[in-house]
Amino acid sequence: MPDIKQTKSDILDAVYIKTKLNRNTAKSAYNIIFSEISDALIKGKIVELRGFGTFELKVRKARKNARNPRTGEMVSCHQHKIVKFRAGQDLKLAVWNIDETAPNSANEET
Repeated sequence: MPDIKQTKSDILDAVYIKTKLNRNTAKSAYNIIFSEISDALIKGKIVELRGFGTFELKVRKARKNARNPRTGEMVSCHQHKIVKFRAGQDLKLAVWNIDETAPNSANEET
């Protein structure tokens, strides 16, 4: 079964191979980039990565009649913020025509 998930380690290995940076430098760059994205979102900023997509905060309304999916118990949820990702045009177009029968397709059945 081919891997359908790419991990941080996989990404770091690819950066190491493609850039010839040493592994510690690649790991530091990765950590700094994602730390900056996280910090900006925590401060309420919108993070726009042209060609890739936009991360932004959205407010989820409070609900009195929510259900815990594990237990089925009725619970109430307070208003809270979530991170939303909107794919950029380049990413949308690249993903649009992915062959669903290809071996590395995310829609592959197990």
